[in-house]
Amino acid sequence: MLSHHEFATLVLVNDSSDPTELDCADMETLLARQLVTLERLGPNHSRPQVTIQGYAFLKAFGRVRAREGRALQASL
Repeated sequence: MLSHHEFATLVLVNDSSDPTELDCADMETLLARQLVTLERLGPNHSRPQVTIQGYAFLKAFGRVRAREGRALQASL
């Protein structure tokens, strides 16, 4: 189970295209649980992305909008 801070971080990663001030400890937990991954944008820059497992977790808690669900399914 995630803490409320970790859950909030997962929601922020999912809702924002450029999350800037995310707690490192929360991100490490989400990475370890494979709910997010880091997308490489360059040699010194990466961006967190919600994984399919993270998306399923958010969907189970009703934190995913229908538009996002269709976009994810189309990319699979």
